[in-house]
Amino acid sequence: MAAGGAAAAAMIQAIKASGVLVRMDPAEFKNILSRTPDPLVVSYTGGIFSRNYQYLTSYKGLAFFTKSPEPLDMPAGVELITAKDLWMPG
Repeated sequence: MAAGGAAAAAMIQAIKASGVLVRMDPAEFKNILSRTPDPLVVSYTGGIFSRNYQYLTSYKGLAFFTKSPEPLDMPAGVELITAKDLWMPG
């Protein structure tokens, strides 16, 4: 589990360094996951007035983010890391 946490931290650091974050619909996010061998996904459950589910992954050097009102069904083989907190730039 420590290796997964380190990988998630590295992904977040890479996003901060590059400044590139692609926001997309949940269906397109799942499409990206289907193209990625052994994808790593960072998930976070948030919301103040209503619960939302946020997901982050990387593919070919870019970071992809989606937010959904319902939890997403992850494809087989996804390594899912649950974050205590998730911050997205502006």
